[in-house]
Order: sequence, then C-alpha cells, then structure tokens
Amino acid sequence: MKILVINCGSSSLKYQVFNMDQEQALAAGNVEKIGSEGSFIKYKSHTGYKSQTEHEIKDHSDAIKLVFEVLTDKENGVIADVSEIDAVGHRVVHAGEKYASSVLITDEVKKALRECIELAPLHNPPNITGIEACEKLMPNAKHIGVFDTAFHQTMPEMTYLYGVPYEYYEKYGVRRYGFHGTSHKYVTQRAAAMLGKDIKDVNIITCHLGNGASVTAVKNGQSYDTSMGFTPLEGLIMGTRCGDMDPAIVPFLMDKEGLNTDEINKVINKKSGVLGVSGVSNDFRVLEEAANEGNEKAKVALDMFAYRVRKYVGSYAAAINGAEAIVFTAGIGENSATIRKMVCDGLTYLGVDIDPQLNGKRGEELDISTATAKVKVLVIPTNEELMIARDTKEIIENL
Repeated sequence: MKILVINCGSSSLKYQVFNMDQEQALAAGNVEKIGSEGSFIKYKSHTGYKSQTEHEIKDHSDAIKLVFEVLTDKENGVIADVSEIDAVGHRVVHAGEKYASSVLITDEVKKALRECIELAPLHNPPNITGIEACEKLMPNAKHIGVFDTAFHQTMPEMTYLYGVPYEYYEKYGVRRYGFHGTSHKYVTQRAAAMLGKDIKDVNIITCHLGNGASVTAVKNGQSYDTSMGFTPLEGLIMGTRCGDMDPAIVPFLMDKEGLNTDEINKVINKKSGVLGVSGVSNDFRVLEEAANEGNEKAKVALDMFAYRVRKYVGSYAAAINGAEAIVFTAGIGENSATIRKMVCDGLTYLGVDIDPQLNGKRGEELDISTATAKVKVLVIPTNEELMIARDTKEIIENL
C-alpha cells in the first residue's frame, strides 16, 4: 500500500510518500512561497537524489500538481503514475471536539472542519484547500483526516475547561484543545516500546520543543493535560508566541499602544516569545550562539524557555502522580543538548540525572539518563508523517 502524506500550511506544503508494506519512506519534500515570487519545490527520494527547482506556483492546486510531477518523473520519480497512490493522509490542525481519532474524509467531515475555521483561522483553510485539491486530482484515492487535536480528546473535563462562565464553552467551544497531538502520540508509542511496557501502563511527560512548543502529561498512554490551549498560543514561551501571561496584559497594551484586535494578535503571536525578549532571533541556534558571545537578553530568553519547560514538567508530574520518563522531541528537543541540560538540571528532585556524553548526541533515539536515575530521560525524533501514514493505513484496511 502506497500512501501520500500532505501537510498544507498557508503558503507552504510538505509531502511524503510511504510504501506501508515496509513502512519505507520513498520520497519527501516541501513546496514553499506558494502564491508569491520565488516559489519553489524541494524533492528527495530514497535513492539519495535531491533537487530544488523554482516554479510559478499560484495556489495549492498548482503545488500538488507539481508534487505529482516530481513523484512520477521518469528518471527520479518513485511511482509510475498517481494511480499507484492508494490513499492520502491529510494533516489537519483543528477538529474541535468533533473527532477524537482520524477519519475518512466526507462532505460531513469537511463541513465540520469549516466550522472550526474560527478556532484555527491560519491553519484550517489551507488544510481544507489541500484536501479539496487532492480530491480533484486523485478522485479514486481515499482521503483521511488526521487531526492535531485528536490525541488530546482524552483529557478530562477538569483539565480542559477554563475558569470562565460555562456558557462560553457551550456556546463557543471555549476550552483547552491542545496541539502537536500527532507528535505526542508518536513519541508516546515509541517511549512505551523503549521502556518495554504496554502503552496502557505508560505515565510519561512528552516535550515537543520547536519554534512552536508544547508539553503533554500522558497518563496510562493517553493525553491527560497539555500546555497549549484554546489556540497554540498558550503554554510555553515559544519562538514568536508569548505563551502564558496575565490575560489583563492584552487590553492594557491595546489601550496604551492604541492597538486593535488584529494588531495585538500579531504582537502576541508573531513578535513575542524568545524573539521579542531577546531582540535577536526566534531561532534557538542563533540564540545559543548569541548567549555564548555574551548577549544578556539572549541568555534571559533561553533561561525563560528552559524554566517554563521545567515548570510544566514539574506540575505535570504532580498531575499524574509521578512520571517514569520525560521525553524530548522536535527540533530543539532532539538537537539541543544545551536546552535539555538546562531543563534537566532543575529536575533532580524528581530523580532525573542525565549522562553528559549521551546528552551530547543529536537527533538519535536514545535514553540519555544515567544508570542510577529514577526517571528516564528519552530523546525520540518525532515522525508525524509516519504517524499520519499509519493512521491512514489502519482506516483504509478497516473500511
């Protein structure tokens, strides 16, 4: 079974093709700057062939047509014809409370996704556009929706409700939804395997640390609480997002700076986080370099980030009555020994103790804790695309 995984952003598209008989990634790439000058497609096949070519790409339909062209290229493609693709797994950011697992996409599903646009105005529209473009170009393939929010639908009411009038939850769906669910689900499964335990017996804390970052408390293999909330803005301080703060700051700044709703949203989503604090960058590699060169604001930004992660890990350990492992994943979690050390150095009271030599490794799946540590610290490279492909395969086989 060959499965195409599609992840549509507002001006970008990521894609990957799997032969699910062996769970082999045949090809992967991305399309950038859709609808703008200088748009291009990157492509890499399992044979080692790589390319990057510029094209005029007006919209997501153009982008998907271009993806099909490179995948079926006579010299470097991985399939002879698009008809070889049995199914398409679509990453969708927000499904609200409507779906607690991946589903076959129908008109009813697309209607539900449109109803969730106001909850994810930057993400759901391009996700829907990608689905409809693929349906048009691949009418015989099955299309599956895999939702970022689905893994977190197991959270109990006491963890997902906010302290606002209950009527706002009933009328507008104001509640914690959580995001990065596909990643948290994947690393939870891998952690269970590494610990040699049935997933239903796993109590861990997963830290998806990238430009967007979230921490999840996993109890008995299910999401129990997570740091992102109604939107991906809540929780950790991130690359450009403010994370947790006193909500009264928003009207205060709107009044003082004369900002409207769109403008304050831009400030807290695009101009805040470690970028806003440091004034240097939202790229943690650049921040680490600047901090090492003596930039105090960069150092403070890194300290804030590590502190917030530690604080969430500590609170979630209490929430699930102890964790047997802490998992680091995503760009920063997988590759930054500095951030991992900064976080773990403040968790010794939990029984965390990491091996400096093992922690120095990057992008590998491994246990970096010492032999005497009471709590394991695992580094697990995430693979959201494979998780989407697995969900897609499972649904197709059970139709």
